[in-house]
Amino acid sequence: MKRFAGLLKNAAGLVITIIHFIPFYILITMAFKKTNDYSSRWQLPDYVFLDNFRLALGGGKLLQAMSNSLIVTVSSVLLVALLGAMAAYPLARVKSKFNLTMMSCILAVMMVPKLTVLVPLYSLVAGLGGVSTYWAIILLITTYKLPACIFLYANFISTIPRALDEAATIDGCSKFSVFYRILLPSMMPVTATVIIMNSVSIWNDYSFSLYFMQSPLKRTVTLAISSFFSQNNTNLNAAAAAALLAIIPATVLYLSLQKHFVKGMVDGSVK
Repeated sequence: MKRFAGLLKNAAGLVITIIHFIPFYILITMAFKKTNDYSSRWQLPDYVFLDNFRLALGGGKLLQAMSNSLIVTVSSVLLVALLGAMAAYPLARVKSKFNLTMMSCILAVMMVPKLTVLVPLYSLVAGLGGVSTYWAIILLITTYKLPACIFLYANFISTIPRALDEAATIDGCSKFSVFYRILLPSMMPVTATVIIMNSVSIWNDYSFSLYFMQSPLKRTVTLAISSFFSQNNTNLNAAAAAALLAIIPATVLYLSLQKHFVKGMVDGSVK
């Protein structure tokens, strides 16, 4: 019976893997096909056609878009991780009614869809002259991502024994020294989780970029890919090539930090 259950789990895992791989397979077949090739999207081409990638890099200005996305993603993730960890430290260590209320507010804010606040945010940012600027979208994304980050960090810090804080304090460390020298290095698993989750989310962001990065010189990866879709002309093959190139950074990041990802998710989500 146990052997059958094991085989069933393996089969289920294989089926799920295949289902998730199908979109990537179709993406690859389309990226290497000519625009006048009307064969099935399931059929691999018997030739190598690289003009779709040249169009994505040239006409779509994908490298410029990737550079913009990289600036926004790296800056936002660094701010989210640092500010989230700093805000979570007192919330996790000091048990008070005020902190419990703050955690409840953080959980409530996490439930607010960003589409519901885009219009007032755009009005505010436009009034400040922040449309198509890095600082505006970085601040907006950081603010929106902070609640979930604080929640993960606070629960993870709660699992770290207070004895470490007390021992460091006896040795003469201040609260800031305890945080930066003792706790922060111990939070590598949840930090890796925060980096992966937010990096992928920010890199793939479309709604904020559509509203706040309207200049062609400041458009991000998602906007560069969407430029291949218009009312009069649609180039699916070039869009597929651009999407294939755009997923490389996120894939490399995940493969680099994957050993910390699951541990950080478990320890950061369940106290």
